[in-house]
Amino acid sequence: MTASDHSLNGRIGAHLRWSKEPDRQAATAPARAAFASRWEREVDPDGVLPPEERARRAESAKTAYFLRLARLSALKRRATPTSRP
Repeated sequence: MTASDHSLNGRIGAHLRWSKEPDRQAATAPARAAFASRWEREVDPDGVLPPEERARRAESAKTAYFLRLARLSALKRRATPTSRP
């Protein structure tokens, strides 16, 4: 089985799973909470900051992370020659 076949099988499985889910938001809530707590643990590993400050800093850390990813992606796209007809 090729990588393309694996990818297609995964996409089929994901669509089947979500087609049977009555409440997508509730289904993904635990994952979203874990993702958010990652940033809070990063900025306040000892849990000493007030919740509002921890949330503010966590949001900045998350934004910085995704901006770094965007920058790396843009650099990679610039470095890769495109083959356009």
